[in-house]
Parts: sequence; C-alpha cells; structure tokens
Amino acid sequence: MANKAVIAGASGLIGSELLQLLLHENFYDEVLVLVRKELPVQHKKLVQLVIDFDQLQNHAHAINGHAVFCCLGSTRAKTPDIKQYYKIDHDYPVQLAQIALQNNVPQYHLISAIGANPKSGNFYTRLKGETGADVAKVGIKSVHIYQPSLLTGNRKEHRLGERIATVLMKGLNPLLLGGLKKYRSIPAATVARAMYKQSLNTDEGLFIHPSDHIKQLA
Repeated sequence: MANKAVIAGASGLIGSELLQLLLHENFYDEVLVLVRKELPVQHKKLVQLVIDFDQLQNHAHAINGHAVFCCLGSTRAKTPDIKQYYKIDHDYPVQLAQIALQNNVPQYHLISAIGANPKSGNFYTRLKGETGADVAKVGIKSVHIYQPSLLTGNRKEHRLGERIATVLMKGLNPLLLGGLKKYRSIPAATVARAMYKQSLNTDEGLFIHPSDHIKQLA
C-alpha cells in the first residue's frame, strides 16, 4: 500500500526542510503540498495543489493518506490584520485536521511554539495554545504537536529581529542548562527530521514535544 503525506505550509522554514526530507526518504511514495502558489521544486513523488485556503473544503478529496503535516503560520509583520492572522494560525490548521479526520488520516503533525498555552496572557502563545487544543479535540488517532524555540535556518524573507536573536542565542545556548534547555535555539531541519521520524511511529494518542525533546527525537 502506497504511503502518502500531505504538507500545508511547505514554503516556510520548517515546511521546506520537511518537504525535501519526505521527497528523499523511501517511506513516502507521494508527497502532496497545499500551496498558495506553485513551488520551484520538481520531483517524481511531488504533487502540488495550488489552493485558496479559504476554500479548503473544496479540496478535501485530496487530503488523505498516512499523515498530514501542518506547518502553517504567519507573523504580525506579514499579517497585521489580527483576524487574518488568527485565520492562518488557527482556523486553517483546525479545518485541515477536521478534513483529515473525515478521510481517516491516522496522523496529524502540527507546528506550534514554545510556551503555547490557551490561557496565556500573550497573544502569540495563547493563539498557538488554542490551535493545539482545538486540533487535539478533533479526534484524529495520533496527534503530534511540536513546540520549538527560536528557529534557525535559511529564511526566504529578511527578518532583522530574528537575525539578531539568532546571533545572541548562539552565545546564550550553552548557558541554558537543566529546565532551561528547551529555550535553546533549534535548527528548522532538526524539527523537520523529528516530524518525519515520529510519522513512522504508529502509537496512538496526543504527543506534545517541547523544543529540547524535539532534538532528542531527531
């Protein structure tokens, strides 16, 4: 039986790393990416579906297979409209999970963020927490939620603040010990590898992976 993966957010930092990994590992025979515009990637296993995420249900027939990987997300700089931001970071991932359930997809892998908590006073961590909680409620057999700290890697867009933070974290990382290890920066490629490896795991339930645990999984 052929193994198919679906990736939403394949143009982002983690999603692009995950895409390359799934294309070049033998486990997956088909990798479907849901994209707003076609990616400059070609591979015999790759299928690109250009969609309007507001019309996600119209493409439900294609969202099936072994696992759905949701790497969707935005920034306040890119999406200043708070309602649109919430839609991208919450509504799309939850609706994607609902469609995956309808189509009996056994696994759902969601990128969240360190500190995600639906009761947080911080908008970003509360949003990430609400998304994770609502995805978990959908009822998919196996849900993996990854909570990485500051991501490092080659971003397509220029983010000065994150560049500065990355440089600072290089010096701080060795000082973050014990319970603070989870705050060390983490390469996007490491998160992607952990996601891939966990998709080979057939255990059922809700699994939440903090940043330091993600490094161990990879």
